[in-house]
Amino acid sequence: MKTATPLLQLPVATDLFLRRATPSDASALYYIIDRDRPYLRKWLPFIDVSQDAGDTEAYLKYVSAPGNTSDLVFVIVHEQKVCGLIGFKCIDKLNKKLEIGYWLAEEKQGKGIMRQSCQTLLTYAFEKMRMNRVEIKVGVGNHRSSNIPKKLGFKLEGVQRHGELLNGKFHDLEVYSLLRSEFKS
Repeated sequence: MKTATPLLQLPVATDLFLRRATPSDASALYYIIDRDRPYLRKWLPFIDVSQDAGDTEAYLKYVSAPGNTSDLVFVIVHEQKVCGLIGFKCIDKLNKKLEIGYWLAEEKQGKGIMRQSCQTLLTYAFEKMRMNRVEIKVGVGNHRSSNIPKKLGFKLEGVQRHGELLNGKFHDLEVYSLLRSEFKS
């Protein structure tokens, strides 16, 4: 009898952990997207194309497919409930670099959940994956989100002009980076 491989799970804090996302998380994530749509739409370009749980499931199938080596996505579980998504994208093993992307339910903002989750992923990226560089890109003006890389010791490298199409208009992105030599676990 074949046994299922346990999902990668990373402890963050008491009542907070990251678990590798699977298509079975689609309903829980879509519920948050739909409920918090006006709030999330301000900074996330995918919100308006996420019209039902099937759209979310298709994304999760793509990022969790065995052949996908450019993404490693986790659900954020706080107090036993899925409350957001965080993960690595643009994983470049040859050049030992990647980007962290994230979003969190509106009701969970301001509790340190995302900062702690990013800290956990940084430890994983630098210690387990042996990466040399991690980037976080944040919409210019998204102060709540830009505070995260600042508090984690990232350096602002500059602004990527028209880096993202958001609500029908191109939007600039702040580009932050942290090198392995700068990382403090």
